[in-house]
Amino acid sequence: MVGSFGSRINKVSCFLLLSLFCAASGGNFLQDIYITWGDGGAKILNGGQLVTLSMDRASGSGFQSRNEYLFGKIDMQIKLVPGNSAGTVTTFYLSSQGPTHDEIDFEFLGNISGQPYTLHTNVFTQGQGNREQQFKLWFDPTADFHTYSILWNPQIILFYVDGTPIRYFKNNAAKGIPYASRQPMRLYSTIWNGEEWATRGGLVKTDWSKAPFTASFRNYNANACVWSSGTSRCPSGIASWYNQVLGATSLKKIQVLQKSNMIYNYCTDARRFPQGFPPECSLV
Repeated sequence: MVGSFGSRINKVSCFLLLSLFCAASGGNFLQDIYITWGDGGAKILNGGQLVTLSMDRASGSGFQSRNEYLFGKIDMQIKLVPGNSAGTVTTFYLSSQGPTHDEIDFEFLGNISGQPYTLHTNVFTQGQGNREQQFKLWFDPTADFHTYSILWNPQIILFYVDGTPIRYFKNNAAKGIPYASRQPMRLYSTIWNGEEWATRGGLVKTDWSKAPFTASFRNYNANACVWSSGTSRCPSGIASWYNQVLGATSLKKIQVLQKSNMIYNYCTDARRFPQGFPPECSLV
C-alpha cells in the first residue's frame, strides 16, 4: 500500500502529468508478453520466469509486450548467445508502429568465439533514426544475466547497463528536434540473422553448424504508464522516474564510460555527415 506522501505524489502526477490514471505493470512473462514469431524457437519457461529465444537457419524468434506504454522505466535481464555468435542480433527495444514511428534500441551484435559483443544503440523519433552509438561491454554478457534498462520520460531517454547510464537523448523539441513524446510503444525482444552487417560489417558470416543460437531473458519489469483506449495509467512509483532529468553526476558517469567503452558515435562520424552533424550533437 502506498503511504500518504506517495499517494499525494501519485495523485498530483496523475492529474498534472497528462491526466494519467494509476496502474502497475510487469512481473511474469505468461501475463506480460506473448510470442509473436519463431516456428517454436521462443519458449516461456519456469512458470513464466524465463523466456528463451532461439535462431536456426529456418527462423529467428521474438516476443512483444501485451501492453503499450507512454513513458516508463523498463528493465530486462538478458544472457546472450555464448560461443561463436557471429551474425546473430539479439534485441531489446521499445517501438511504436507506422512510417513515423518512435523507437529506442538495444541491439547485441554477436561475434566469433573469444571476441567481444558489440552493444548497438539507436533512437528513432517520428521515423528518423541514424543516431547509432556502439559500445564494448566491460563484462562477458554470455556468462550470466545482466540488466539492461530504458528510462523514457517527457524530458529524456536514458540507456543503462547494470544500473550504469551509458547514453542519453534529451527532449529538445523546442529547438526543432523531434522527441518521442506522443506515440505509445511496446517492448520487443528478438533474435535474428544479421550476418550481412552485424559482425565486422558483414565480413564474418553465421556458422550454422553452431545453431541453434539461444539467448535467455528474465526479470522483465515495466514501471511504466500503460496505454489503453486513448489514456495512460501510471504506477505508484511514477515520481521516481517521470520527473528525472540528466543530473551532473549521471552526465559525468556517461562521459567517463563513453570515453573508455564507446567504439562508434554518429556525432563524430564526419564522413557520414559531410554537411554537418545532426543538431542534437551540439546540445548537452
